[in-house]
Amino acid sequence: MNLKIFIVALLATILAACNQQNKAEAEHDVHDHETEAAASGEHEHEEPKFQYTAYSNDFELFAEADAFVAGEKANVLSHFSILPDFKALESGSIKLILTVNGKETSQTLENPTRKGIYSFDIKPETAGTGSLKFEITNEKGSFEVLVPEVKVFANHDEAHKAGEAVVVSKTNTAVFTKEQSWKIDFSTGMPVIGPFGEVIKTTALVQPSQGNEIVVSARTAGIVQISANNLLEGKEVSNGQSLCSITGSNMADNNISVRFTEAQNNYEKAKADYERAQELAKDKIVSEKDLIAAKNQYENSKAVYENLNKNFNAAGQTVTSPMSGFIKQVFVKNGTYVEAGQPLVTVSQNRTLTLTADLPMKYASVLGSVQSANLRTPSDNRTYTFEELNGKVLAYGKSAGAGSFLVPITLQIDNTGNFIPGSFVEVYLKTLTNAEALTVPVSALLEEQGSYFVWVQVSPELFEKREVSAGKTDGVQMEIVKGLRSDERIVTHGAMLIKLAQATGTLDAHSGHVH
Repeated sequence: MNLKIFIVALLATILAACNQQNKAEAEHDVHDHETEAAASGEHEHEEPKFQYTAYSNDFELFAEADAFVAGEKANVLSHFSILPDFKALESGSIKLILTVNGKETSQTLENPTRKGIYSFDIKPETAGTGSLKFEITNEKGSFEVLVPEVKVFANHDEAHKAGEAVVVSKTNTAVFTKEQSWKIDFSTGMPVIGPFGEVIKTTALVQPSQGNEIVVSARTAGIVQISANNLLEGKEVSNGQSLCSITGSNMADNNISVRFTEAQNNYEKAKADYERAQELAKDKIVSEKDLIAAKNQYENSKAVYENLNKNFNAAGQTVTSPMSGFIKQVFVKNGTYVEAGQPLVTVSQNRTLTLTADLPMKYASVLGSVQSANLRTPSDNRTYTFEELNGKVLAYGKSAGAGSFLVPITLQIDNTGNFIPGSFVEVYLKTLTNAEALTVPVSALLEEQGSYFVWVQVSPELFEKREVSAGKTDGVQMEIVKGLRSDERIVTHGAMLIKLAQATGTLDAHSGHVH
């Protein structure tokens, strides 16, 4: 508990420090703007600011601009975030084009004013409604972000009236600037309306799939000999690699070393006898019957010797890995006596895993409609989708297991996540449905005393804390029953840090700009 308090306090301290730094930078910028205005004699009183937000497939744009007045220069302070990570654009040239009544005014900046921020100065030629287009060129290619509708005013009175008409409520809100968001894992997004059926939450046992794990057994009785610490659990092995040996050289009976030597001697004698019989048969000294008998004796002894030679030598059995993977279990120690067929070691690949869950009988009727699932590993509290793991439903029970009232379901996944065979994971089984629901990422929700909240983006740097009614969840998405519209953008990552920023009461890093 003390650790959690320390972490929260540390994050709050970091936020406060960042805010103070950003505030100083912003105040410097504001001072520069005010100095320029005073020197030119323009804007005898504070001019309104207008905000523009636009999205492309690759970028988020947030621009704070002076009122566009025909024939007068206006500053456009533009913030560019790279999607989908919402990190600052740090390099590249950008051309700003203001088009009004078919007339274009443009400016090109080769580099950002500071990380993520480009400060344009542009003078529109004529009043009217037009568009702002940002043409971005960097090492990854050429991109475009469009603000489809901007107003250029005929005079300052029109601009002031339009600015006064823009009223933004700040009830239960928090300011979180782009500079702050670029420093953390932050993103926004829209709620999703789509199929969202019944979700069955359960636990499943993780096991290696058939064929991904082999138990290596002794082929003969003898004493296990392990050298060079080759037989360690977790150690990687390659196909055919020697693991240990089994010797019977010191055993009075059931001695594989003696059997190997006998088989070798029998083979060599039978081979010599057969070769001699072949030569004598040419001179009719031995009969055809004796020749056939010698051949049969040779082939039988050869088969016995080659079989033993493949798996054994004069010292005993050399135990090798049947595949590349890692040693999962070791059942013997150096010097252990083993019988033929006794398990020695388990070699596993863990490329694919099976997950088996047992469900109450009430779910038996819907198991056939389970098409997907999300999996959460308690060790790192991470949730994986079926798509990430190439998952599929292998089978589900048509009846309850023996001695229980539970119905099994078996899933298969690629072992690309943090899954440990023998452990349990949380499973959210998703049934196929035509019913639709409004959902948001689980990471967007804050829980306080049993109530759920999201941060709704009121303006690019202003967020409203909104209570919502939550429904069912599949571990990745949460159904929102009440309190949120589909056209409202919300914070999907970083909600907790906005809450901390609100709690600390820190000032807006752009304190000299209108928000």
